[in-house]
Amino acid sequence: MATTLPTAAAAAAAATSTVRIFQPTRFHLPRTSPVLAPSRSASRRLSGITCSPGIASVAGKATSPEDAVRIVAVVGDGSISPLKDTPWDEVMRHTADRLKWVDEGFEMLVFTDKSIDHDDLRKELSHCDMLVNVAITGQESVQWLTQNSKNIPNVLCFQSSPSLVNKLGGTSVQYTGEQDFFGKLINVGKPSGTEESTEVLKTISNAWERHNSDDIRFCLLVVVNAYIRPVAMLKNLRAKGLSTLGCMIKNCGPQILNCLFDPDCRKAIQCLNSCSPTDQVCNYRCIASYESPHLEAFSLCVLQKNNCLELNAEIPSKPSVTPLSVFREEKLSHEVAEDLFVGWLDSLEWSWRVVAGQNPAYDQFPCQYQLFYRGKAKGSFWYEPIFQVRTLEGKLVWRRRKYRVKRASIPGTFYFSVLDNGVVSKEFWTVVDVSDDFSWGLFHYHGAAQAAGQSYTGAVLVTPDGSYPDGDNPRLDSALEKCGIKKWELFMVDNCSCTGAPLGTPEGSRLHYQIAPGKEADIMQRIL
Repeated sequence: MATTLPTAAAAAAAATSTVRIFQPTRFHLPRTSPVLAPSRSASRRLSGITCSPGIASVAGKATSPEDAVRIVAVVGDGSISPLKDTPWDEVMRHTADRLKWVDEGFEMLVFTDKSIDHDDLRKELSHCDMLVNVAITGQESVQWLTQNSKNIPNVLCFQSSPSLVNKLGGTSVQYTGEQDFFGKLINVGKPSGTEESTEVLKTISNAWERHNSDDIRFCLLVVVNAYIRPVAMLKNLRAKGLSTLGCMIKNCGPQILNCLFDPDCRKAIQCLNSCSPTDQVCNYRCIASYESPHLEAFSLCVLQKNNCLELNAEIPSKPSVTPLSVFREEKLSHEVAEDLFVGWLDSLEWSWRVVAGQNPAYDQFPCQYQLFYRGKAKGSFWYEPIFQVRTLEGKLVWRRRKYRVKRASIPGTFYFSVLDNGVVSKEFWTVVDVSDDFSWGLFHYHGAAQAAGQSYTGAVLVTPDGSYPDGDNPRLDSALEKCGIKKWELFMVDNCSCTGAPLGTPEGSRLHYQIAPGKEADIMQRIL
């Protein structure tokens, strides 16, 4: 499925969940998100913690050693995660790699608790900014880590012994045996610190319980941003204060009122207000359940036309994914790369069906059909995803969107754009690989909805019928590795009960230019 529909949904969510203006009868002023305002009292300068020497690169720029962030993760030896029963050791090492995609200045070293009492671990704990304990339950490990983490200002403990204490900015968090495994704060010096840390803990707890690689990384970034130094990718969760509300009322009064008095739009706003701003799955489901022209007009006015939230997001550059260079022993051209997208359309009613995707918010919806085709105009190319959504009221509905596709400079890379739910989203797609017999393909994307302050990455594995490729497949494994994706990260798509999809392409559409499934190069030659 395309990613920008949910991203546009997250855009509307950003407008409403950040500003929180809609209630049944009155406006509310924006509230500041403490997650994104690094605490001065808990900063590295006051904690007495220093970083190891070295120069790191952030977004292509050199950063000083003082700007580097060092994290140590200790996991229970042999412990298993809920991510498809993958060992925690592997999950956290992959998380360390993914932190580098956000900022080269972030470094996380991963140890198992077999390393307790070793000099290397003791040395790293002596100068790190954060300790993350995962699945630590052995009494000896608990005692050793407690003794050697006293001077670490930030400690997070997941699925570990309640004897291990969480800390944020030097403030302890005591386990109380309640459902929230972080418990409650103790020994807080200022009331404001209590409120801030409680909000941070709530955000972390909710994200961790979603059990996916994106949110595990997000948990760590939240702490870095709140207590160590700002994280650029999280800046857009900050509320803007009275200027936001003033902009909305001045420029979008009719759209606000129309939304308020429209039942579906009002339900969408109320639903969005119940979601965490960081839970894009929840946000999107609200939009998909109560989609309406009034909600689209609201988003278009508040975000796209007037940028009332003063947000900005750029398409991520990492991971860097190289496109397929040769197909059927011929150098890949722009025309053939487009044909690979067109795929099975003609012999089937669709180009591809999605088997699995990497992004937890955007790639897991049922019955995802992909339609790629050439338009009437010379050089025009289009992408239309069709997919199912189960609404909050239990209904299964079909959604369809239309993207303009343009070639990038390198064959196999493309720019996608769409105006979706009132917000423009732009994406950079890469044809990572397609099997010679068109039995499977892997497409990677980086994207951003600039006015919504949302950026994202992901990938979709596609086949003709939506079933996973049979047997061992070293070529597919290699393609996933090029994207920095582990198999346990993939979300399998439910391809049952997919009848009635609104398929079909516009009259006058053109399909393959040079190559198609089961055909060798040049047999399907068509003149543009």
